[in-house]
Amino acid sequence: MIMTGKVWKYGDDVNTDVIFPGRYTYTLINENEMGRHALEDLDPVFSRKCAKGDIIVAGKNWGCGSAREQAVKCLKAKGIGAIIAKGFARIYYRNCLNEGLITIVCPKAVDSIEDGEEVSIDFDNSVIKTRKGDFPFSPYPKFVRELVENGGLLPYIKKSLRDQGKLE
Repeated sequence: MIMTGKVWKYGDDVNTDVIFPGRYTYTLINENEMGRHALEDLDPVFSRKCAKGDIIVAGKNWGCGSAREQAVKCLKAKGIGAIIAKGFARIYYRNCLNEGLITIVCPKAVDSIEDGEEVSIDFDNSVIKTRKGDFPFSPYPKFVRELVENGGLLPYIKKSLRDQGKLE
């Protein structure tokens, strides 16, 4: 699988209250509505201009702060294809996988990628292709890849139960 998208680049320590503004946490439950407010306090242009398949590139500790899953769901609702970062907050990283949003840790790629450029991610060969070169990343273990390819934890479990004949 190869994914290509335009880059939205951000720095270090972008917290979940900036990814999805805390003021909407208990008032918005529709994921499409959540997407309309993604990153609005950090980058007011993002929500209007982001396109399906775009890729976020970030510094270290992306998704620090509270463990709210809305901060993942809003980006998935906007159609973000992947997040490449120098590092993720642990709970945010896991929430991404549970929601089927691809996360890649690759500091060298982050340093070379420019905001607005187009990059490709080749999952089969575990490499990020940029204007300045190709950058390998650690592949997902088989189970995690299947989890993401199925759209997250709940779709993965439903598929597994159907495959076992335990769910219709």
